[in-house]
Amino acid sequence: MPESSQQDSITPTPTSYGYCSWHKGFAGGVRLIEVIEQGSGPGGALFACETCRRIHRLVPFADRP
Repeated sequence: MPESSQQDSITPTPTSYGYCSWHKGFAGGVRLIEVIEQGSGPGGALFACETCRRIHRLVPFADRP
């Protein structure tokens, strides 16, 4: 029986863990949704987990045209 020359390696996909602004709790896989810019002082950012992105039909900031 011929042996496969390919190695089965599983490369872990990096995920982020942070605060979801929609369900107001910590979750894995959060993505940046909205950047809040202010003229003076610090701005802000809103992140959402995968479940909230699906429920609220949120498009991550990096995936927008």
